[in-house]
Amino acid sequence: MFIAGYAVVAGAAERLVLGYDSFGNVCGRKNSPVKGAPLSGQDMTNKKYVFFLNSCNLEMQSSLSLCVSSCPQEQLNSLEDLQGFARINGSSLCVYNLNVSSYTLNPKASELCPTLPVPPSKSFPLFNRCVPQNPECYSKYASTLINMVNEMDALHRILAGILTGRDTVIGLSVLSLALSFILVLTFTFIRTLLVHTLIALVVFGLLFVSGVLWWLYYDYRNDPSTELETEKENIKFLLGYAVFSTVVTVVLLSLILVLRKRLRFTVQLFRMVNKMISRIPFLLFQPLWTFLILIVFWVFWVAVLLSLGTAGTAQITSGGQVEYKTVSGIRYMAWYHFVALIWTSEFILACQQMTIAGAVVTCYFNRNKNSPPRHPVLSSISVLFCYHLGTVVKGSFLITILRIPRIFLLYIYNFLKQKENACGKCLFKSCCGWFWCLERCLRYFNQHAYTTTAINGTDFCTSAKDAVFILAKNSAKIASIICFGGFIIFLGKVFVVCFTVFGGLMAFNYHRELQAWVVPLLLVGFFAYVVSHSLLSVFEVTVDALLLCFAVDMETNDGSAEKPYFMDQELLTFVTQSNKLTEEQKHRSMKPLQDNEDGTELQPMT
Repeated sequence: MFIAGYAVVAGAAERLVLGYDSFGNVCGRKNSPVKGAPLSGQDMTNKKYVFFLNSCNLEMQSSLSLCVSSCPQEQLNSLEDLQGFARINGSSLCVYNLNVSSYTLNPKASELCPTLPVPPSKSFPLFNRCVPQNPECYSKYASTLINMVNEMDALHRILAGILTGRDTVIGLSVLSLALSFILVLTFTFIRTLLVHTLIALVVFGLLFVSGVLWWLYYDYRNDPSTELETEKENIKFLLGYAVFSTVVTVVLLSLILVLRKRLRFTVQLFRMVNKMISRIPFLLFQPLWTFLILIVFWVFWVAVLLSLGTAGTAQITSGGQVEYKTVSGIRYMAWYHFVALIWTSEFILACQQMTIAGAVVTCYFNRNKNSPPRHPVLSSISVLFCYHLGTVVKGSFLITILRIPRIFLLYIYNFLKQKENACGKCLFKSCCGWFWCLERCLRYFNQHAYTTTAINGTDFCTSAKDAVFILAKNSAKIASIICFGGFIIFLGKVFVVCFTVFGGLMAFNYHRELQAWVVPLLLVGFFAYVVSHSLLSVFEVTVDALLLCFAVDMETNDGSAEKPYFMDQELLTFVTQSNKLTEEQKHRSMKPLQDNEDGTELQPMT
């Protein structure tokens, strides 16, 4: 909290995009005075644009800049024209301490006002600058602006891209939320046709997004006007996105082809899941609270990140002007801030998983199915906060410590890729793959450990050990059901991410020149996945919890009068039919081998 508080106080993220004048005032904001700068502390609420007094011979480090309410649309040739423009438009183009009535009377007006003639200019939305429209002035201005952007370090370019595209990021996050809600309704009223439609949309989305990424990469790479570092970074990341998207597309299409024959069991599985949810209808509202908590946390996290990246101290130069010197030490705390993003997000999602698992366990192990327990969700939340917060902290921490090395190894891999070190690339790429597999396995067992904790009330380590034992003993009965049910839900998440990323590609490509949009697009994809995961995890956790309860029920009961099952007959019939299909497929795959064990009789050729 100390880091966050200091970052917010020391940082001024608005300076990156909103712009600021030579006296330390951020345009479009009410400012606080800077000691030693008499023209600081101005109320610039209605003055949103940065105007340079010598835009035709611009040097960003030395040219005087002001905040103005509007840019001059026509050329101004004299001080009288400047005075008339200020009175008609309410926009003073001279230094703040020079009164409008003194423009033609003050002998120092030529030093405090812009160089004449003032070329016509137009406000540019990206950096809120008044950009001259005179061809000669524009070329010089653009050249200086390009140099300024190229001289920014990577962090500032990324933060500028985030701030510039903040409205787009918010809009795309709302789009991902809407798509996730549509999928929740789809899974609630799922039918065979809806499953086929979802798979068709996912296939179309994967192919389309991969095609758009390769097309954009080709378009950027063959653009002769590519000068900015932001454009070069966009080209590099576009190639990475395109390769990753293509690999994911090939893998998912192969899995869809292999698992296509189990679609009818998906409908039955979700019918039973919806039957369980109908007993606990408030489960469908649980992701809304999780989503709201995540949104509040993400907004706070991004605000602190922007403040960390722009934390600086004001220094007074000659003439009462202000320059901001970057604080170097605090910027390394962004790594700590990044770890907090992963751990806290995983902790919030783990709390939701624990709540859903607890409610499902309470209803499953209830003898009277016609009279379900009262308020199972509230009861599960109460038990979580009273007894099991340590369990979700440990589970989320384990995922965090696996993900951070993977990100670090991926960074080294990209560095070696630029150095064309083939041996190092293969080594670190393999390590990244292993860490990814470990993270997936750990996430899978964490979820079952939470369910076992809800059943037995044991701690995290004991629950994880019991969950592994139960899953290993009953893997033949429930493994294929869990995998395929989870695969369909995962396809739903891919659907949300694909169409959200496609919207982001179209929106961010509109301002490709001065905006490093690859990181905002990555944030959009991450937010879309987490949003869809938080909403669809109701079905995912319910499936896993239901089948783990089934395995525990089979372990402790035998269906006799003394030890009757807790499960209903429909669930038992479904698991039996699914296992029968699996056995038939195994037998069919082994049959050709058995038929040919003694050799095949050759028929004479005719």
